[in-house]
Amino acid sequence: MALDSTALRSLARDLGIGIEYWGWDGTLRAVADSTLIAALQALGHRIETDDDIAAARARHDRAPWEQTLPPITVMRCDRDSSLPVHVDHGTAVTVRIAFEAGGERHLDQTEDFTPPFDLDGTLRGRARFHLPAGLPLGWHRLIAETSHGPVEADLVVTPARLTVHERLGSHRAYGLQAQLYSVRSERSWGVGDLGDMRDLAAISAQRHGADFLLVNPLHASYPTPPVEPSPYLPVTRRFTAPLYLRIDDVPEYRELTDIARQRIELLASGVRTWNDRADRIERDDVLTAKLAALEELHAVPLTAGRRALLDAFRQREGQGLEDFALWSAIAERMRGTEDEALADLDDALVTQARTELADRIEFHIWVQWLLDEQMAAAQNAAREAGMRIGIMHDLAVGVEQIGSDAWSLREVLAEGVTVGAPADQYNQQGQNWHQPPWHPSRLRDASYRPWRDMLRSLMRHAGALRIDHVLGLFRLWWIPEGNEAADGTYVFYDHDAMIGILALEAERSGTLVIGEDLGTFEPWVRDYLSDRGVMGTSILWFEYDDAGHPLAAEAYRHLCLASVNTHDLPPTAGYLAGEHVALRHRLGLLERPLEEELATDEAGREEVLDLLRAEGLLADHASIEDMIIALHLHLARTPSLLLGVSLVDCVGEHRIQNQPGTDEEYENWRIPLADGHGRVVTIDDIATNARTTRLLDALRAALQG
Repeated sequence: MALDSTALRSLARDLGIGIEYWGWDGTLRAVADSTLIAALQALGHRIETDDDIAAARARHDRAPWEQTLPPITVMRCDRDSSLPVHVDHGTAVTVRIAFEAGGERHLDQTEDFTPPFDLDGTLRGRARFHLPAGLPLGWHRLIAETSHGPVEADLVVTPARLTVHERLGSHRAYGLQAQLYSVRSERSWGVGDLGDMRDLAAISAQRHGADFLLVNPLHASYPTPPVEPSPYLPVTRRFTAPLYLRIDDVPEYRELTDIARQRIELLASGVRTWNDRADRIERDDVLTAKLAALEELHAVPLTAGRRALLDAFRQREGQGLEDFALWSAIAERMRGTEDEALADLDDALVTQARTELADRIEFHIWVQWLLDEQMAAAQNAAREAGMRIGIMHDLAVGVEQIGSDAWSLREVLAEGVTVGAPADQYNQQGQNWHQPPWHPSRLRDASYRPWRDMLRSLMRHAGALRIDHVLGLFRLWWIPEGNEAADGTYVFYDHDAMIGILALEAERSGTLVIGEDLGTFEPWVRDYLSDRGVMGTSILWFEYDDAGHPLAAEAYRHLCLASVNTHDLPPTAGYLAGEHVALRHRLGLLERPLEEELATDEAGREEVLDLLRAEGLLADHASIEDMIIALHLHLARTPSLLLGVSLVDCVGEHRIQNQPGTDEEYENWRIPLADGHGRVVTIDDIATNARTTRLLDALRAALQG
């Protein structure tokens, strides 16, 4: 029997599911009914008949009346708001705020003429209370005294606008952008680590005047090999990958016996040979060696002071840390033989694991503590070396479908759908990132605490946080299981709440927030983010005016991070040579003949270079290196507050780190840092590298001028 499509689409719209969307080509597209049914199912509404639609509608309508207080109220400090309170009709209610820092305030009741609602034979009334502007920022508690007793819920007062960027004053800031795993030193174990991050930040600040260092997401992958190479597909977004730990910076290293130190040195020598290779990063060998070294270090007893620091870290990170360590211990045992079982850990197995794997749980907590210490050391070193911002960390869009977050946060993640992107001019089939999305209403019912706790952990040692696909805080493209990537729909989130909480946590920690706001979005979104003090992202090759011409320097946004390229584009030397088109041709990714693609690409590049020539930044017949410098000098003329310089552009690298649309066809996320001749470039080289110095000196002079 066919469903009432009008009623179905009305229900979907009211539950925050998009029933139509504007495509990249300006066409308004209707979402298929079957996709809407699948999205409703993921939200918890099984729709097979018109009666199911009516029942889902009834549940939606009655839900507010069943709760005395909303599960969470998020408001801006500069605006009055109101609080709906539902009680038995005719009974009295009072509401007060218990402030986070102590003290209380009673709220005044205001008029509300909403008729009572019949809830299973009991009339429920709605009272309304005034939430005044000017309340202190923070996580407070609302307490409603009713005829049935007290009821509590969260009240979050958020800043009207993030002000962290204002601390930079009128002096614009520039920094380096690096894929940390690719940047190594003589002390690395084949992969760039947190010690390398510390040194790179110090060198770029003291020698080159940089104010920040943006690195790829450092989120944890699986606890044992094989390691997922993409930093944007972790098992958790809150905790850090042990792969990045600098073993000989662990304080207990000094307490090792000579024999234990020799064993660790033997492990190190087995993987340090990778430091000299420019063709590929080998994470699996490195993780295996580091885990073995950590076993040696874990056997060293902690001093009383060190134990106190570990206990403090454990208390601060709370249940989230305990859950991550528990999952890691279970995954360590089951990985490779029972991978699918990790997707659905039953309660009995988990209870048993808490006892049987207690030692391994302690081990994984200890490793996270060591990582936290080294993250703090890197940020401190960056600031001491002169950076005004320091380390800029990166938050991925989502996590693996089988992983720590997918298990521990399963109550606030949607099932039966994954996150991706609709078709666009670069990918006519759309994209499926195979990541579970937040469940909007369940996340709200959890008072957004999973979101808050993740932000707090990430911001603790960050001068700035880049949020990949920040548009996902407004809406995400949900793809039902079994559908093609293009056959999905947008599901909307309470962006006021999510961005308000983001702003609160960032303001409290003093963290700049940069949203990667590229892609398909509604025009008002960028204005909203800017109004809340969240910076945007501008990539030179993607910036065009309304007439389709490269954007003039003065037309760039002020509140944004501007850069020539991004990790999904080749280094500028490769891009200017058209090597990305040749690579896509070799991989069979082109949709047009090679000659046509090359001609179109060259025309687009030449239009940008012509703009640089008109500005007097570029001479005819200039070298590739001169072009790279001119492109950055063009950005120096923009009003953009932050400028990012990719480390690959500093050294003349040609190879792309990630070729979208590929998996194993290309060495995605495995390319070590090298120059244009294929020679490895180390962190120590960067301190004196002539090409790096020329580019960064020119940019600094332009900014100062």
